[in-house]
Amino acid sequence: MNLTETLSQLESLGIEKVRQMHIKNGARENLFGVKMGDIRAVAKKTKIDHTLGLELWKTENIDARLLAILIIKPKELSAEQIEQMVSSEKFYWVADWFYNYVVKEYPNKDQFREKWINSDDVMLARAGWSLTSGKVARDSDNLDLEAILSRIESEMANAAPEVQWTMNSTLAQVGINHEKFRRSAIAIGEKLGIYRNYPVSKGCTSPFAPIWINEMVVRQEK
Repeated sequence: MNLTETLSQLESLGIEKVRQMHIKNGARENLFGVKMGDIRAVAKKTKIDHTLGLELWKTENIDARLLAILIIKPKELSAEQIEQMVSSEKFYWVADWFYNYVVKEYPNKDQFREKWINSDDVMLARAGWSLTSGKVARDSDNLDLEAILSRIESEMANAAPEVQWTMNSTLAQVGINHEKFRRSAIAIGEKLGIYRNYPVSKGCTSPFAPIWINEMVVRQEK
């Protein structure tokens, strides 16, 4: 399918209730409201199409960008394209998909981490801390965890909400995965109090770092 045909199909799948839900959660109004399952179905039918994916991304339509993420080839994007795409998307749902399906699959993704966590661009900083969180959990050999905790303690309270979320994830991952720093991570979480009263559904884990850390450690020990 070409760009026009693809956008027409997405529009036909739009549901107003879904559209309004996304807008309520911070999405811009340039979207159709396609369910995630339907976007995945369109992607499966379309298959990988890097050129079409880039065209869809340029429309800035939320649904088109979600589809684009599933059909582009991460390895064919330049570092400059990756950075521009991360910076250009403010809606957290699309930003998280892009991180999980594109940034995490990009060769030498660690080239972005330090640059982005020091960026004044909110979305780059958000993604940079996501990369840091993942590295803390899976590959922390070259990380100064003490310095990371110190920076979180001094900066997270005044960080933009978008950045706070991924900084908090990093804090929790330090406590969950590194016993040596667990007490410090919990103390920082208690001191800052960020997400202490965050509403969560029954059965879900609170994003408040001390609760998150303790619950995950208990699960690991079972």
